[in-house]
Parts: sequence; C-alpha cells; structure tokens
Amino acid sequence: MHEVLTAATEFDKDSGIVCLILTGSDRAFAAGADIGELAVQTYATMHANDYFAKWDRFAALRLPKVAAVSGYALSGGCEITLMCDVILASDTAKFGQPEIKIGCIPGIGVTQRLTRLIGRARGMDMILTGRMIDASEALQMGLVSRVVTLQTLSDTAQGMAQTIADYADDIISMARTCVNMADQSTLESGVQFERQMYHALYGLPAQQEGMNAFLEKREPQFWRRTQ
Repeated sequence: MHEVLTAATEFDKDSGIVCLILTGSDRAFAAGADIGELAVQTYATMHANDYFAKWDRFAALRLPKVAAVSGYALSGGCEITLMCDVILASDTAKFGQPEIKIGCIPGIGVTQRLTRLIGRARGMDMILTGRMIDASEALQMGLVSRVVTLQTLSDTAQGMAQTIADYADDIISMARTCVNMADQSTLESGVQFERQMYHALYGLPAQQEGMNAFLEKREPQFWRRTQ
C-alpha cells in the first residue's frame, strides 16, 4: 500500500504523466492482504492505525486510472480495481471477495463501490458467498469494461491509456467528476451537476479547439499539462 501510494502520488504530481495503469503479474493482479499480518491485530490497533484508510488517497488521485487485470484479483486486490476508472480484464482474470470465509468483511470500500457498480443483489451474492467469478461473468455484471486475451492485455491497456492521454486534461477531469457524482447524488442533482459542468466547459480552450477542429475537418491539438 505504501509503495503504491508513494509512486502514484508522485505520478499525480508529474505534469508529464496523464494516465496511470495499475497491473500485476500474469498469475495475479493482487490476491489481497497478508492474513498473517492481520491475524495479530486487535480492535485497538486497527482503530488506532485506521487500517486501509490511506487507500482513499489512491481513489482520489486526479490522474485517470486503468486497472489491467489478469489472474486473481481477490479481496483487497478486487477492491483496488474498483478505485480505478476503467477495469480491463484478460480472459484469465478472476474476481472475488472471499473475506467471509475467514470470518471477516471487506474493509477498503467494496461493500459500497461494488454495490453501486453491479447492484445490491449481485453485490450481496459475491460478498456473502465469497465465490469467485471469471472474466466473462464480470463483464456480464458490468464489473469490468472489456475482456481481452492475456497476450493482448498489456498492449490494450497501453492503447487505452494513450487514447485517454491524447484528450484534453481538463475535459477528462470534468467527465470523470460527473461520472463519479452518480455514486453520491440523486438523479436530479446529478443531472444538474453535469449540466453546470457542461456549461462551464464553454469557457475552456479545449472546447473551442475541439469543435473548431471538427468543423475544419482536422485533428484537434489539445493543450497538455506539459506545454
């Protein structure tokens, strides 16, 4: 956690980095926390250290985040994918929240994020049974964005990140903010928020460049943070 957050925070500050890809090995994206480390904890130590709270910083990064998942994404590993904007899965990926099997519950926000993403019934199914789902079921549930072969996962993730990075930073940020608002608001207030953001973008150079380029039948040249 500390190593990922340290690196991600530095990337977030770097004006030359516009999109972040988080991935693991072919065998596992991340298989969850070290149970040996957790087993010796008490309520007092967990509460005093506010265990896992620092992951909130990862969720709050300004950088768009793409999770490229192959193999096992279990417990905390699955929870981390849900903090990303896009989840790309290989056909070998398996997702699960097996905490219930060791007398525990998820602790990095999955009871909230997963439920909002795939619905209460499916969220309850995964959390209360602890069963794993494969990539095809995850796609059908809406847990992942796309499923590709293991051999093409890295290239697809790179291509997706490059596509996002080629667009205007401020417009990407506005779009992400609007989508994230859906988790925190009613439909009416969310639509109003989106409309305010849409009106506001007409004061940005990216909107003018993008629409002018379309009318002039050329590729837009968006301003980057590095420029």
